[in-house]
Amino acid sequence: MAIRIGLTGGIGSGKSVVSRLLEVMGIPVYISDIETRRLMVADESIRRGLTSLLGENVYIGENLNKPLLASYLFGSAEHAAQVNAIVHPRVKDDFRLWCSARSICPWVGIESAILLEAGFRGEVDKVVMVYAPLEVRIQRAVSRDASSRELIEQRIRRQMDDEEKRRMADYVIVNDGNSPLIPQVLALISSLSKNIDYLCER
Repeated sequence: MAIRIGLTGGIGSGKSVVSRLLEVMGIPVYISDIETRRLMVADESIRRGLTSLLGENVYIGENLNKPLLASYLFGSAEHAAQVNAIVHPRVKDDFRLWCSARSICPWVGIESAILLEAGFRGEVDKVVMVYAPLEVRIQRAVSRDASSRELIEQRIRRQMDDEEKRRMADYVIVNDGNSPLIPQVLALISSLSKNIDYLCER
């Protein structure tokens, strides 16, 4: 059975860079943002749930009405919980199927900014947090998304606090622009490789 690595971290932390390094090293990674967007269009259960919640206008033909969904989703914590209750169980099912199709791999990964908040802790064997100082994260996100500092800070406030996430992680990779990433990822793989037999015998 593959070791399942849960890769998380706040906006601008650099999760995607670490994911790409893992993939270069031969570890397939389930990118939850991409797969969730796919499922919200392709999965009939999600389509029915969102249509029931938001009305027929939540889809325009075969496309998701993203402005309508975003307006509702960010309207309140209750709204977000309602959408998440429709989407997250189907993403979990999809991730399990994805893992089953890669059962011969020693390791697989899932990248998700809200891995812990979304209840995916039980879906992975180890949680790896990609950590960067707050100001570094803000600058990266502003530059990457061509967004305002205010909007990025609002998005950060909606995510779990970095220090809380750090306490819940099994491993921390520091991506502050100064600490080399490749040695840290290699050390992570080396550490996980020592646990293969134990995990397979569970």
